[in-house]
Amino acid sequence: MDLELRHLRIVRAVADAGSVSKAASLLGLAQPALTAQLKRIERVLGGALFERDRHGARPTRLGELVLDRARVLLPAAKELQDEAVRFAHTPSPGFRIGATNGPILGGLVDRLAAERKVSTYTSWSTHELNSMVELGRLDYVLTGACGDSGTPTGTLIWEMISLDPVFCLVGEDHPVAKEKEVELADLAGEQWAVTPGDGCFADCFAMACARAGFTPGTIYETDVPTCAHLAQVGRAVVLCQATHQAAQGLVMVPLAGAPLRWRQLLGRHPTAPEAAWVVGQAKQAHMDAVRRSPVYYDWLVRNPGYGTAP
Repeated sequence: MDLELRHLRIVRAVADAGSVSKAASLLGLAQPALTAQLKRIERVLGGALFERDRHGARPTRLGELVLDRARVLLPAAKELQDEAVRFAHTPSPGFRIGATNGPILGGLVDRLAAERKVSTYTSWSTHELNSMVELGRLDYVLTGACGDSGTPTGTLIWEMISLDPVFCLVGEDHPVAKEKEVELADLAGEQWAVTPGDGCFADCFAMACARAGFTPGTIYETDVPTCAHLAQVGRAVVLCQATHQAAQGLVMVPLAGAPLRWRQLLGRHPTAPEAAWVVGQAKQAHMDAVRRSPVYYDWLVRNPGYGTAP
């Protein structure tokens, strides 16, 4: 016999009632039946759980251990059951989308919200978002990965939305601001800024710099507004996705030869609603972002093979 939650309920009932006879009455069982059940539970657990005499039943040291665990497990199991029932009887909220920092979430939400209700959740952690989709708390996750990295593992179904180069963002007074593109090696003396993430981008950037013949200096890992400010005041060069919309006072400059690449990925739960349509809308949102970026649009003319996935 394996230990089950109902067995823990019996142990807790005996402890709460203070005797087997009172527990039997509360559980609606005959006392001999409860006594026999308790003995079977004690055999499974390897020892007596209660000391019983004419004064009642008191937990042994083993009984206290089991009760401590039961008082954690039983409420948790009840909470899970209640949540599952609520989830099963709640109408679909529409599309639940998680995303890391990226340029196409707004366009995707705009397109989906024209048809259905949309809710969003953002995080710097791809692992957190993937877990939420696997647990059914989200339908989709919009995230990214370095161009040469593998597809994330797990139970999610993945679609590549685009393959984009990584560009650099500089202040409009920076020496390279008017260049058509810049060699990574020409930025060897710069400090850098990038938004955080838990992928391999930092390693890929270090390798690209090594191939260009230098080791990067200070790398500020921070949020988008801070990255923009550091570029505007000339404190750092920002690494950004090519679909990024540069704010006033900033200029986006392509890196020659695309030494860094970024894939936009859409992962989904196997039961996610209207998957083919959502994937198509994500690709349309990416194409819209490309059209809003003259620098990237011009670069794509000269560099086929990138952009929105077929």
